[in-house]
Order: sequence, then structure tokens, then C-alpha cells
Amino acid sequence: MGSDEKSKILIIGATGYLGKFMVKASLSLGHPTYAYVRPIKPSNDSSRLELLKEFEAMGLTIFQGELDEHEKLVAALKQVDVVISTLPIPQLLEQFKIINAIKDAGNIKRFIPSEFGNDPARESTLAPFEAIHEDRRKIRRATEAAEIPHTYVCGNTFGSYFVSYLLNPHEERDEVVVYGTGEAKVVMNYEQDIAAYTIKAATDPRAANNTITCRPQGNIISQLDLISLWEKKTGRTLERVYVSAQQLIEYSKTLPHADNVRASIAHDIFVVGQVYEFTENNLEASKLYPEYKYTSIDSFLDICLVDPPKPKLAAL
Repeated sequence: MGSDEKSKILIIGATGYLGKFMVKASLSLGHPTYAYVRPIKPSNDSSRLELLKEFEAMGLTIFQGELDEHEKLVAALKQVDVVISTLPIPQLLEQFKIINAIKDAGNIKRFIPSEFGNDPARESTLAPFEAIHEDRRKIRRATEAAEIPHTYVCGNTFGSYFVSYLLNPHEERDEVVVYGTGEAKVVMNYEQDIAAYTIKAATDPRAANNTITCRPQGNIISQLDLISLWEKKTGRTLERVYVSAQQLIEYSKTLPHADNVRASIAHDIFVVGQVYEFTENNLEASKLYPEYKYTSIDSFLDICLVDPPKPKLAAL
């Protein structure tokens, strides 16, 4: 299967945060694109319905069904070549149902399970985030045990998501929270670029049974440098309010669920950092696809000046 062939791609989780980017990337790259979505109930799901109508107008084909409906899922899989899951963290283990359906369908050329963040194959993290990594490892092990052709995509940090989290560009604040010393290097990638790299990798023989890491040089930045760059663009000076590494560790142990997960993720990304050695089989996306013009973090901040992302997470 050549990287330029227009394989049929099915996206599971198409109306979710990253799924929306994945649908648009697949369609824009010319692939016949499909989505397997929960049954639509117009009376209480109007925003989701509008999104699906928008996608249908762009060329998306929609299959409706639950992941528990095995035969219905298998029937959908038999019409495509590639399966990409963008299920959210609470549903990671639901992917066992996708793996079972892929085995029964028998025709899938590539499966990309839902990860798209830090590489779960590297060193362990604080307990709440480690539990998420372990769920991802379970899906990897099940995929490999079933001998399903696969690609793992490690997108590192979602740029729009975490720029909103760190800088709050949608409002004029006088202070900014800095986690740890603020000096650790982070890889902040625009979500549409992570999606585009994923779609490119989905039909690339080089990515088969391999790990793709999204780490373009123009997106490696520390919190302090990110803040300084934002100050330069906005002409404002922000007071730095530091949350120490030890505070984050304590929060990961004492805060209620969800808040403790956020604390452990902040520790892993902003204290430990993301510029680490690749595992043995990792490939770097921007080197694999140099023709793709990704959005640098500097360019993304220019976008934020005009159309700031809305907050997705409360700061700690």
C-alpha cells in the first residue's frame, strides 16, 4: 500500500476533540473518509448532529452504531482499509472491542489506536497519569498479540489545548502560572498538524508496525520562552506565579480524581519535559513528511491574537 494511494479511512470518535481534526485532515488529503458514531438522537444532541451534517457536506460517510454492536462494527470495517481511533481517555479500553472487530473483519491494513500524546513506552510518570499510560500499553499489547498491522502516533502536547491552559489568550490576565522552573522543553503541536501527520502515516509503509513521534524543531519550547514570546506579541508583561514540582507531586496524591490527573500530566509535560531520546522504533513526523508545512508555535500564537482558543481545562 503506497503512501499516495487513497485508502478508505474509518475514524472512530469523529465528533470528539481530536476526531474533528482527523476527519478534516483525511478529507483534505483526498481519502474516502468514514465515521462510526453513536446513534444520533436529534432531540438531545443538536450540536453533534450539526457537526455531522457539516462533515457529510464535506464528503464524510457515516455509519451509526455502538461499539458493543459487534456485527454492525464488523460490517463497517469491511468497507474500509484503515481504522483510526480517537476515543477519549475514559474510553481507551473500549478499543478492545475495535480490536476484536478488526480480527473478525480480516481486511484492515492499518489500525491507529487512540494515543496522540506522550509515548507510553518511555519511563513511568506519576500514578494518575501512569494509569492512563498503562491503559494505552494494554491496547498496544492486544493489537500486537492479534497481529494487526498498526501505527502508534505520539503527538506530544496539543498546542491549542495547552496554549489555552497556560496563557489564557481569550482574556487579558495580569499573571500566568508556571509549572516547575518553566525551563523544561515541551513539544507543542497544533492539533490539525497532528491529525495531518496521522493521516499521512496511516498509509505509509515506513510507519507500518512502528511509532511516529511528532517533534518538529519549530515547536520545541519552554514555558518561560512561550510566555516571553506571548508578551512580545501582545505588548503586555505577565507576573509569573510558580507551582513547584513538589506541589504537583502532592496534588497528584491529594486532589480528587480529574484534578489529580491534571496535576500529574502537568508534572510530566512541564517538569519532566518532552525532549527525550526516542525509543528504538520511533520515526519523527516532520522528517518523514518534510513537504508538509506544519504550524510553528510562533505562528500559532499569531493565530491566537486573532482567534484565541477557548479554555478546555481549569488551571491548578
